[in-house]
Amino acid sequence: MPASNERPVRLLAVRDTPLSLDEVFAAVGDPAAGGTALFVGTVRDHDGGADVTGLGYSAHPSAEAELRRVAEAVAADFPVRALAAVHRVGDLVVGDLAVVVAVSCPHRAEAFAACRRLIDDLKSEVPIWKHQTFSDGTEEWVGA
Repeated sequence: MPASNERPVRLLAVRDTPLSLDEVFAAVGDPAAGGTALFVGTVRDHDGGADVTGLGYSAHPSAEAELRRVAEAVAADFPVRALAAVHRVGDLVVGDLAVVVAVSCPHRAEAFAACRRLIDDLKSEVPIWKHQTFSDGTEEWVGA
């Protein structure tokens, strides 16, 4: 477990600037961690068989507080040494990083499981919504 003066939740943010893999990876570095799992969500050029031409993310003002709640629950349920999660909002283009989460634990299986839970809970519980525009002129909100 982390030292009593060190909290496992090291970096949480919802921001409108480009995300950094290096920042997230560095945030979860811990000498007692034998496994680090990192998930990167990127903007793809299609969804549901349709070509995506534009994408934007919006967040409720409570999004960072909800992200903290989710992160703390993961840290409580797994032997997390360190955890980080950042999500981007605003207009993004194909290939941009939309979300980056990472977890370090004593062993790889725990790190994989905790990271999977973190991204799954973030996507289902944190009020961040995706607006997609398609090449045929249609659009949709996802998660709203």
